[in-house]
Amino acid sequence: MSETETAASTAEWLTLPELVEILGEPLGRVHRLFDEQHLVGSRRNGPLAVPAVFLKDDQPIGSLRGTIIVLRDAGFSDDEVIDWLLAEEESIGRAPIAALRDGHKSEVRRVARGLA
Repeated sequence: MSETETAASTAEWLTLPELVEILGEPLGRVHRLFDEQHLVGSRRNGPLAVPAVFLKDDQPIGSLRGTIIVLRDAGFSDDEVIDWLLAEEESIGRAPIAALRDGHKSEVRRVARGLA
């Protein structure tokens, strides 16, 4: 198992019903968060789910949207976006999602743009 697979497999995942409850939003609004790229999810383990670490204070991390857009523009699939965000990134010195959670979006996006 690669480091990327390990990071994704050990992450806590939230399903849509759990997101509805945590976010306090109706299902339609939660779907819009995916459509508007505020969240990215995976069906690799069954129903659509999102790594719990993508939320902070019961809301999607604000800087996640722009990073998702950069990675998708670079040709990443949703699973690849999630894997990259969760895996240790040598040039950042930690997982990109950890850097985003700490407010270091410029550094993360610089590295993400270099992947295109």
